[in-house]
Amino acid sequence: MSRFKTIIWPKVVLFGDSITQFSFQPNGWGADISNRLARKCDVVNRGLSGYNTRWAKIVLPRLIHSQNSADNIAAVTVFFGANDCALEDKNPQQHVPLEEYLENLKEISSLLASAGVSADKVIFITPPPVHEPAWEKECILKGYPLNRHNSVAGQYAQACVQTAAQCGSDVLDLWTLMQKGGQDYTDYLSDGLHLSEKGNQFVAQHLWGLLESRVVDLPFILPYWGDVDAKNPENSLLCD
Repeated sequence: MSRFKTIIWPKVVLFGDSITQFSFQPNGWGADISNRLARKCDVVNRGLSGYNTRWAKIVLPRLIHSQNSADNIAAVTVFFGANDCALEDKNPQQHVPLEEYLENLKEISSLLASAGVSADKVIFITPPPVHEPAWEKECILKGYPLNRHNSVAGQYAQACVQTAAQCGSDVLDLWTLMQKGGQDYTDYLSDGLHLSEKGNQFVAQHLWGLLESRVVDLPFILPYWGDVDAKNPENSLLCD
């Protein structure tokens, strides 16, 4: 029989679309959060590029369920809407009607709860604003017409805020924060839709403000090197 217990690291799960999937790139917001939590918590990227809430709620039980240590999850971010808010007549494959989007977010919250992740561990994130001129250039390069409007993204952001309140979860309202005070939000976007380096820093900073309280009491895992008994390291490294 093994003389030591396996270390089970707490987890923060990032669940979302491409803005989450690419968040582990250099200077990405996911990488920033992971760096802040080194030796305290695993940050798990479950970003799915191009996905909307209709698809997300289908795959979620395959990603997080009560049999895979959901009780060890410190927090989950739910970051969808940038694809749901695509215009139905221009991008029907990704578009999800506003009312369905709201209900899908509620179902995602319920699925997490059924897996043992309580609402107080969930942080919803709204879609960021859309800079239509820049995104239209990207669409034209791919042979498509402009398929998103900032005003529509705002409606989905508002629905996300509403859902979070109803579910008893925190929310990071990027759409509002990035445009607060009439500031130029275009610097936060790389192509009119996805985040720039500055946008990633913005998300990391504001998300940490919500996340910190959920992870502040997590212990530093395994002893600091200076505290290891060099003559008998097992005494230090195999203790509970």
